[in-house]
Amino acid sequence: MRPRRRRWLGENPTLALAVTACASLLAIPLAVIVISFLQPAAGETLVGLSTTVLPGYIINSALLSLYVGLGVAIIGTGSAWLVTACDFPGRRAFEWLLVLPLAFPAYVMAYAYTEFLSHPGPVQTLLRDVTGWGPRDYWFPRIRSLEGAAVMFTFVLYPYVYLLARTAFLTQSVAAFEAARVLGKTPWRAFMRVALPMARPAIVIGVALALMETLADYGTVAHFAVPTFTTGIYRSWFSMGDRVAAAQLAGALLMFVFVLIWIERVQRGAARYQTARGTQPIQRFRLRPLAALGAVAFCTLPLAVGFVIPGGMLIDLAAGGGHSLFGPRYAQFIRNSLLLASLAALITVVIAVALPTVRRLSKAPVLSVATRFASLGYAVPGSIIAVGILIPMAGFDNALDAFMRERFGISTGLILTGTIFGLLFAYTVRFLAVALAPVESAFERITPHMDDAARVLGARKSRVFSAVHAPLLRGGILTGALIVFVDVMKELPATLILRPFNFETLATQAFRLASDERLSEAATPSLVIVAVGLLPVFLLSRQIRRLGQTGRERRDGP
Repeated sequence: MRPRRRRWLGENPTLALAVTACASLLAIPLAVIVISFLQPAAGETLVGLSTTVLPGYIINSALLSLYVGLGVAIIGTGSAWLVTACDFPGRRAFEWLLVLPLAFPAYVMAYAYTEFLSHPGPVQTLLRDVTGWGPRDYWFPRIRSLEGAAVMFTFVLYPYVYLLARTAFLTQSVAAFEAARVLGKTPWRAFMRVALPMARPAIVIGVALALMETLADYGTVAHFAVPTFTTGIYRSWFSMGDRVAAAQLAGALLMFVFVLIWIERVQRGAARYQTARGTQPIQRFRLRPLAALGAVAFCTLPLAVGFVIPGGMLIDLAAGGGHSLFGPRYAQFIRNSLLLASLAALITVVIAVALPTVRRLSKAPVLSVATRFASLGYAVPGSIIAVGILIPMAGFDNALDAFMRERFGISTGLILTGTIFGLLFAYTVRFLAVALAPVESAFERITPHMDDAARVLGARKSRVFSAVHAPLLRGGILTGALIVFVDVMKELPATLILRPFNFETLATQAFRLASDERLSEAATPSLVIVAVGLLPVFLLSRQIRRLGQTGRERRDGP
């Protein structure tokens, strides 16, 4: 028994157990939701929900997932293929411009388009001026609808598919594609029969990420009055004070997310996709004038809808609103947002570095399992994590307060509930996977021979990390920290539920002002969020461009 346990815990059982225990803490919110959902006493609540609001939540969430999944797959994959394999005017600019909508949170875009397409907005005003119609003489589509929300999500989230699909196309071998062309296939049929199936895993991952963000969103669907799981969770907790109903809805949403993942796995079946390494990338082919015009239009549409129009609208609203970004009020919002984002990025990156480092140095298989469980949070909406944190924190505070009253006659009040501790815990659970991915990718480039050489030279394990691992991990650590920083700046559902009383961030302030229809005031914090979000966008775009340049240099030779 003891040798088997030692193999499971590696060369340093104490360290492996300590890190595993820390990683297990991050699974507490999900465990709380699952336990709440499975409690027999909660069955009556679930039955009541199933006969009232639950069907609507399921239908709306499913329709949103369907519309957004199709939209991001078509736009992201199509634009990635055009800038990777085709040559047309503006292609080099579109390579990085198409990533810009990723800087926009969906709820910020929703605020901009609400004003842009409203009755007194510039579009309908221009339409009436040109046609001479009155307010009741024409029909105009409602942006504040389920379909409008799907459009917002599609044009904000398609860069997930674009980035991953473009990377997949850049790393594909030219042999398979050119073989199809030699056999008489047109470029379109060669793309559909060869390049697209080979890139399917990357495209599916991008679509899955977009769907996770869609299901996790609260600001957009709340602003557009679309009843979904996240709006139901927030309404049950705050408007009705029903903690059991909120937990049940969170559990139902968690099941909905896992069903989507399971459907994709079943649909994929036993298929395997392999990409040749070290071979020449696909060579671009020049498009004819009409096709080139279509490619320019196809790439311009998502850029205009997802970045240019909402960005211009926010600038116009902020300029006309007369609200100073450097006033004491907005300065406090910026300080709060920067404080939370900085602390969350620091904590998350430390854990993201500790897990693979200890796993590598101790060779403990248990840490592989702990890492996978700890990184599940990114697949779970922030509202679920918030509810899963509030329930045990409130229980602990109430139990401690009752104990202190009974034993010492004093009240401790709320120690954890309503503090930034809960917020930081939620951010760590939610975004650990984001920080872990670049760090693990950097670790893969550190071969075991480097560790062995350092140990042969007499270096201890701590010295191996500081002298060998840390310099090579610097890029992955900075990338992970930057992405977590920006994601925390944009995070809304968990912040709304867990924030301390009278503690506002840029995201919550923008949401509150937009909810009161004060869109010109909401534009100022929204612009700051977008500006900060541009930092990782440029970083990701530069990394993808370097990958493409490396492939071209490998093809052309020194």
